[in-house]
Amino acid sequence: MPIAHDLAVCRPDYAGGSIVNLMASLGNGLGAPASAYAELGVLPAAEIAAARRVALVVIDGLGAELLAHLDPAGTFAARRRATITSVYPPTTASAITTFMSGLAPQQHGLTGWFMHFRKLGTVAAVLPFVPRYARQGLARQGIEPAAVIDAPSFAASLPCPAAALLPADLAESDFSRLLAAGARRDGYTGLDEFVARLGHFVAGQDEARYLYAYWPDLDREAHLQGPSSGTVADHFATLQAALAPLLEAAAGSGTLLLLTADHGFVDSPPELAVDLDAHAELAALLSLPLCGEPRSAYAYVRTRAATAFEDYVEAHLGAVTQLVASEDLIAAGWYGPGPAHPELAARCGDYVLQMRGCHSIGDRVIGERPFALRGHHGGSSAAEQRVPLMVAGP
Repeated sequence: MPIAHDLAVCRPDYAGGSIVNLMASLGNGLGAPASAYAELGVLPAAEIAAARRVALVVIDGLGAELLAHLDPAGTFAARRRATITSVYPPTTASAITTFMSGLAPQQHGLTGWFMHFRKLGTVAAVLPFVPRYARQGLARQGIEPAAVIDAPSFAASLPCPAAALLPADLAESDFSRLLAAGARRDGYTGLDEFVARLGHFVAGQDEARYLYAYWPDLDREAHLQGPSSGTVADHFATLQAALAPLLEAAAGSGTLLLLTADHGFVDSPPELAVDLDAHAELAALLSLPLCGEPRSAYAYVRTRAATAFEDYVEAHLGAVTQLVASEDLIAAGWYGPGPAHPELAARCGDYVLQMRGCHSIGDRVIGERPFALRGHHGGSSAAEQRVPLMVAGP
């Protein structure tokens, strides 16, 4: 049965109900320097401080809506303490950076999958750290990731031993080495090894006090097949069954086991996609390829073309997108509270195309392979923004 997506506009709750606030509670409870953000209201730092060990498990793509659809009375749902929000945009590049830095996008400055790095003069996919037009990493061309990704490592701020449990192909990536600095990085292959290594930590067979663990495969299936697909349901069932014994084992173990996600999903098949190739007049008004996400695309508009751009979007795309000036989103606090990263405005373009309904928008550059995805995230809807927080132990 297709998910009845909640498409109401939903802003992050940075005042005490988002993943940023979760990281504030973790940092305060584990002895990091005091966070500038409010703690997560449902998980005070005192509860974290009382645990001998803390594991934060991030299941990529497991939004609150998807959990309620797949198994509203299952093992995960039974451990759900609250529904919290992600960050904006609710996407892996921005939210995983929040988990690994403890900062909101307002401060860490990573605003989506594709980003215009002004100082490099190029658009790049930030997590693999590759230019959009090529597959060779920027680091191999002599560009140090820290030159443009200047977010600190949350693990390095802790006065206790920390570890990161990551897929083997990500454990030694430029991004992981940078954002997991100060933590022991353990690579795993497959669900069995992921669960086994997490189980060792829960049982106290690890010197680390804090563990960040990341599972990406649910997100991959939801992108390829759509969140309402049987493939996603099957993967979720397998994952939940594998982790259920650890949730039980956490009780009385001294380990506080937290499960959450970086974002939710909407079913957004190719027939709901806006291809910029079909809007040549609009594309001609842009100075760069679209950046950000297919559900929240950043438009860099040519000098003196703003009025023409606004008029075209209203006339031809008004039914499928909400056009917002990027400076207005920043001023309204969508990216977070407090002082902004010096490059934040430059990384959000002139306008944001916030897609309505389940629509997406995209373009391609020379050498880029087309993708016919059936699920997307990164937009302004509650379906994409709300994530569950499950708690077990200690």
